[in-house]
Amino acid sequence: MRAQFSAALALLCLLQAKAEMPVQADFQLDQFTGTWFSIGLASNTRWFKENKQVMKMCTTVVTPTEEGHLSITSTLCWLQGKGSALLEGDSGGTRDQSGTKHNLRVLETNYDEYALLGNIITKGADTFTMVTLYGRQKQLRPELLEKFTQTALSHGLAQEDILILPQTGEDVNFCVTF
Repeated sequence: MRAQFSAALALLCLLQAKAEMPVQADFQLDQFTGTWFSIGLASNTRWFKENKQVMKMCTTVVTPTEEGHLSITSTLCWLQGKGSALLEGDSGGTRDQSGTKHNLRVLETNYDEYALLGNIITKGADTFTMVTLYGRQKQLRPELLEKFTQTALSHGLAQEDILILPQTGEDVNFCVTF
């Protein structure tokens, strides 16, 4: 009985740690805008698991909205399409899209080199985690790749849920989108 209680308590602590995603202190909205490259993606969503073998690096453009939020649009070369999200508030926010709630946060950034974003995704009774690594250049220092991996692991993702996106053979700025 004591072992079951300890296991349940450990699981509860893990779930609590996984759910907490701090935001970047003193976030500077205007410095975060512009073009980023999606360098790494980690997720336990079914979509990620089904598509990760074909995923490649893509461009992401962050623009301010009239409401003072950030619009994040990514060109997805591997799917020949576009995806977008809205980042509300100072460095985090919630968006309800097609019955799926996204709680997106800028976890850490130095604005001119890299950014780590976290996303808690809720669809019905299911909750998923996504951590993304953006870079201003197509390649980042190895220690930033390691920081991304450790951040994903610290939010409850497994090693097999983590992917450093390979560069495409084409210029990712000119992928076909529709």
